[in-house]
Amino acid sequence: MNILYGVPGEGLGHATRSKVVMAHLLAQGHDVRAVSSSRAFHVLDVAFPGRVLEIRGFHLAYKGLAVSKSRTSALILRTAPASLQQNFRQYQQLLHDFRPDVVVSDFESFSYFYAKAHGLPVVSIDNMQIISRTRLDVAVPPPERGNYQLAKNIVRLKVPRSRYYFVATFFTPLVSKARTTLVPPIIRPEILAARPTAGAHILVYQSATTQHDLVALLQQIPEQEFRVYGFNKEESHGNVQLKAFSEAGFIADLASSRAIITNGGFSLISEAVFLHKPICAVPIPAQFEQWLNAAEVEKLGYGRHFGAITADNIRAFVGGLPAFSGALAGYAQDGNAVLFANLDACLVGLAAAAPGE
Repeated sequence: MNILYGVPGEGLGHATRSKVVMAHLLAQGHDVRAVSSSRAFHVLDVAFPGRVLEIRGFHLAYKGLAVSKSRTSALILRTAPASLQQNFRQYQQLLHDFRPDVVVSDFESFSYFYAKAHGLPVVSIDNMQIISRTRLDVAVPPPERGNYQLAKNIVRLKVPRSRYYFVATFFTPLVSKARTTLVPPIIRPEILAARPTAGAHILVYQSATTQHDLVALLQQIPEQEFRVYGFNKEESHGNVQLKAFSEAGFIADLASSRAIITNGGFSLISEAVFLHKPICAVPIPAQFEQWLNAAEVEKLGYGRHFGAITADNIRAFVGGLPAFSGALAGYAQDGNAVLFANLDACLVGLAAAAPGE
């Protein structure tokens, strides 16, 4: 089949997992093209030269450590006209050179609109649909209820009435809507190949580098070694090592870590769960999906969920590491086999149902 794959540019988690699925689809003999933006486009373009078109996506704006709804809205309104013109030109090129049979969307809108405009079936593969297509098994506290409703509304509107939904997740609430299948998280080959060991350091991933007191805070726990990614620096500050970005270095430090401290991002949490690494999750404020991931980490006994990184919170997390490791020992996942089997069967069914088949 000819498959158009839509990948958003906000965050690299979408690109990382979409790269895994695209490689599988190509290995199965499908002709795959992708549309993406920003850093995700460059990641995919390197992996699949000549198969990726660059579009302009919408991005989040931050105020301090939190997502700013007003700044994000203003950014979208300011950039939308030029973005739409760029995307229209790219889709004209796509229509000229490539005729998709199906669209796969990882929470990406423009490929979805293309599918609807041309009467094509859409297959959704992402983790966000957990918010709208399941009954959550954690209580949402009052301060998060507004964020929950906003997130649910956005998710419902993102790729509505898709033919199938494959929802990647490390937890398993009850599915509440039809044509929805929960699958284990998509794990990249480098993580599948990693051999986890129990090192002495804690890996810290800081995506919002506006927390400038992080080094001083971690130095308050001198008995613990920390390796910090996110500032893109190579510096030593006693027990705190700042690390410049390196995919190989990051994976090595993750696989050999004692535990991790991160926000609520799905990709890193999923990789840590797969490698049985305890997690201290501090979600970015006003991002409900991150709050949900962090809440599930604590509910499952895989780590702790805190509202802020403090020395006392880290000490409490470190004190619980034996129990967290014990809970994680019960997690098992057969690579990406479940998703691939379900996706292959889905595409076979779509091909059989296509007009003229």
